[in-house]
Amino acid sequence: MAPTEAVAAQIEMPTKSRVTVVGSGNWGSVAAKLIASNTLKLESFHDEVRMWVFEEVLPCGQKLSQVINQTNENVKYLPGVKLGQNVLAVPDLENAVRDANMLVFVTPHQFMEGICRRLVGKISQNAQAISLIKGMEVKKEGPCMISTLIQEQLGINCCVLMGANIANEIAVEKFSEATVGYRDNKEMAEKWVQLFNTNYFMVSAVQDVEGVELCGTLKNVVAIAAGFVDGLEMGNNTKAAIMRIGLREMKAFSKLLFSSVKDSTFFESCGVADLITTCLGGRNRKCADAFARNGGKRSFDELEAEMLQGQKLQGVSTAKEVYEVLNHRGWLELFPLFTTVHEICSGRLPPSAIVEYSEHAPKLSLLGGSAQIY
Repeated sequence: MAPTEAVAAQIEMPTKSRVTVVGSGNWGSVAAKLIASNTLKLESFHDEVRMWVFEEVLPCGQKLSQVINQTNENVKYLPGVKLGQNVLAVPDLENAVRDANMLVFVTPHQFMEGICRRLVGKISQNAQAISLIKGMEVKKEGPCMISTLIQEQLGINCCVLMGANIANEIAVEKFSEATVGYRDNKEMAEKWVQLFNTNYFMVSAVQDVEGVELCGTLKNVVAIAAGFVDGLEMGNNTKAAIMRIGLREMKAFSKLLFSSVKDSTFFESCGVADLITTCLGGRNRKCADAFARNGGKRSFDELEAEMLQGQKLQGVSTAKEVYEVLNHRGWLELFPLFTTVHEICSGRLPPSAIVEYSEHAPKLSLLGGSAQIY
């Protein structure tokens, strides 16, 4: 071997990143499509994008993962949209994450603790994660954000991506934005931006994981309230008021839980933009509208099963989790909108109570001098 060849052989080639999407619902499939279009273009990524599929048998008798791989389409959760030939559906979770060093989590938040338990000791030591999941776990010691759950259970860094992202619109390449939230590693945040950003999906990064994640989580509660307003045909003025009050409570709740949350985050795509689009469209608003039109006589479980074709509502469960935090900390009176949404969802109040609550002004003095966060 010539000297120059020997030197060249000793130079370590940069390792290409392998990406796995953990989740294959509506938003998970769109995320896989976005990512797959970029891994083909970017030299720093392996072309193949694995997507973990919770296996289901379709009415035709075939397994969902097989149909996705045969047709390059998630016929159940994103019909009519090609994901990219480099997307591989994998029904076994361990096989899906094997050798992957970039893990994209996008499942209903209530399943994440179990998924993390299954992945302990099964992922690459140098793995990085990003959560696209809206929701949080509530434990006796307090609320736990999904990014924190991933970090603590798997021992890996976790960023978040949230924004005004109705999945079906992004799937057909209508322009949209999103926000990556990161803690300390700006270089890794920029790599996630590079992986997701396209000419129709504009992504930016901010150093505020909790703020970005809580925006994505709490807006679903406000969208439930907006759906009640629509179902009761209260009009756009009322809906605008609900959205404004909801944003105020989102900001107050976030800053009470995490003092590091930045005011500016609420003006990013993950904040006011996501709130607007979720209150105008989206599954939470849609099901809450139907709930109100039926006078609360049909349960959200029933409406979810009928209207969402296997997708999961997040707003109702998040409203319950938020209520548990508020009740435990004695904050119920500070957050009348959040409190009332849960009480309507649980059947304690009629849907019309969504505007009646405003007669009871929150007692800001209970914040102990922190009322300016409103």
